Amino acid sequence: MIPYSKQSITDKDIDEVVRVLKSDFLTQGPCVPQFEKALEDKFGVQHAVVCSSGTAALHLAYAGLGVGPGSIGVVPAITFSATANAFLYLGAEIRFCDVDQSTGLICCDSLEHLLKSIKHHSDLKSVVVSPVSFAGATAPLDQVYEIAQKYGIQVVEDASHSPGSYCETDRHLIKSATCEFSEAACLSFHPVKHICCGEGGAVLTNRDDIANSVRSLRSHGIERPYDENHESPWFYQQNELGWNYRLTDLQAALGRSQLAGLDAQLSKRRRLATRYDHALSHPPFTLLLDRPLISSGHAWHLYIIRFKEKGLRDRAHKFLKEKGIITQVHYVPVHKHPYYEKRIGSISLPGAEKFYESCLSIPMFPALTDQDQNQVVNELRAFCESG
Repeated sequence: MIPYSKQSITDKDIDEVVRVLKSDFLTQGPCVPQFEKALEDKFGVQHAVVCSSGTAALHLAYAGLGVGPGSIGVVPAITFSATANAFLYLGAEIRFCDVDQSTGLICCDSLEHLLKSIKHHSDLKSVVVSPVSFAGATAPLDQVYEIAQKYGIQVVEDASHSPGSYCETDRHLIKSATCEFSEAACLSFHPVKHICCGEGGAVLTNRDDIANSVRSLRSHGIERPYDENHESPWFYQQNELGWNYRLTDLQAALGRSQLAGLDAQLSKRRRLATRYDHALSHPPFTLLLDRPLISSGHAWHLYIIRFKEKGLRDRAHKFLKEKGIITQVHYVPVHKHPYYEKRIGSISLPGAEKFYESCLSIPMFPALTDQDQNQVVNELRAFCESG
């Protein structure tokens, strides 16, 4: 069986976890700040605050910006539900904007159109948009940020798919998760992501106020003096209602080791993507849509192919599964989930719906062998030849 994705764990990763198991601290020890410092150095940000999941990171980042009742969260429709759910956890309303039907990335024209309508919303507290750097491609963060400044709103990049990705425009070199064009960026450390902690996440930011709020909220809203000269060095107090979103030292040790191998992982993913590009660019893959122009800075969390005719995607998924090849669909548009349809009604976002009906994620992970990749290509070829 060839999975669509899986973790890549090295002997060094295992050694780091075992070292923590033999230490005095399994949680709330030195590995967490060490991992945070390594993330700050890697992404060139002032603050990295790690937490228990990517969803927790989104929840904390939105909370750190003051999102609550009276706020509106704006999310592209092609993403995992967590990007939107975390706004609702805080009592905010949700709005969905469309995506480019070729790339799945946020459509800036749709975003601006939506913000024009939101501008006249009564009793509005704040608006936060969360562009998703999807599948490993960096979202058009510079354009989103320019629009956000125009309308006086804030930006939190969902960078769960894209650590190490970048793209170049005529004006900017845009790097995912560096917070140059956002108030904060969120990472996920789920096993299928670039950096694996088992579960985990991080909020990256260059703003002291956001970092301070997120650090407090991830641990019940409790703060300690952290001063050996304090008259009561044991002292602590709860200043607000937070959550238990801490990351353990076991997870932090694994994450720090994984982070050290990120560049090597990216090189492997880019090599695999190049092999797919070459193999799928020739007949008989005429059932597939042509790929959009891909930036050399793509991080290749997913390798997505798209089919020209409606229905072919589902047939291909079943065909490949029978051959021992697991594929996945990323994603059912969030506004089409029953929960959200009940909440906001039925809306049409044609770019997202067009992307969804044709997309299929085929196996992509650093440990994918050339032999297994060739099998994926050969079985996909057999499907295309069968019509």
